[in-house]
Amino acid sequence: MAVQPEGTPCWADAMFGDLEGAKSFYGEVLGWTFGESSSEYGNYTQAYANGKAVAAVVPPMPGQEGQSQWCLYFASPDAAAAAARIRENGGEVLMEPMQVGDFGTMCLAREPSGAVFGIWQGGVHEGFEATAVPGAYCWAEVFTREPEKADPFFAAVFPYTVRQIEDDNVDFRTFSLREQPVLGRMRMTDDFPPEVPSYVNVYFTVADCDEAVAKAVKLGAVLRFGPMTSPFGRFAALSDPQGANFSVIDVTTTEGEMPPTTDV
Repeated sequence: MAVQPEGTPCWADAMFGDLEGAKSFYGEVLGWTFGESSSEYGNYTQAYANGKAVAAVVPPMPGQEGQSQWCLYFASPDAAAAAARIRENGGEVLMEPMQVGDFGTMCLAREPSGAVFGIWQGGVHEGFEATAVPGAYCWAEVFTREPEKADPFFAAVFPYTVRQIEDDNVDFRTFSLREQPVLGRMRMTDDFPPEVPSYVNVYFTVADCDEAVAKAVKLGAVLRFGPMTSPFGRFAALSDPQGANFSVIDVTTTEGEMPPTTDV
């Protein structure tokens, strides 16, 4: 697998107080199987879809217990340089670049409007082994109430070109690499409870959106939005039983025309 261009979403993981509960839930909803927990790395446990590494789950470190949430990592050939750009553009480095064995180097950060994300400088672990197939990562969007802070930040930290969707009902942008959209940004409306902070919403691919939602809700998830069909696929937003937000999308079921966009 070729090293991803800088700014490509390349990995996702989440901390769960109840690791076995998370494995059971995502195993049922997304069809994941799990590798051995690596005690050397805090019981970091990789998830697989059809034998391909697609994400990881990990118990919280002592003192790190809190709301479970998915963290999306962006590829960088130089995590230290990326951390410097994050600081220069008003972001906060939450965890300095740290080498993880020969797997790679990770860094955690918060963009100026509050969403947490990661940087991954791949070593032997380059990131997702599959994307956009059932069980695998497909897409992500930064949900923020302050796009005027988030937009210039991401465009400065990564070599993105930016386009705005022309729609009076929604404030949505895409960030692209080599003319390929890799990340969205959605302005949060009053539909979101005020206590919900900015976050990165990760989409996982499913073969049948309605079936995945039914399974998730039966297992204790909360349906936040959908399912609805769009030009991009049929999708729904959920919170898992431990409170981590994520979305599911069936990219084969589409409806409507792609919305027009303009360069920013």
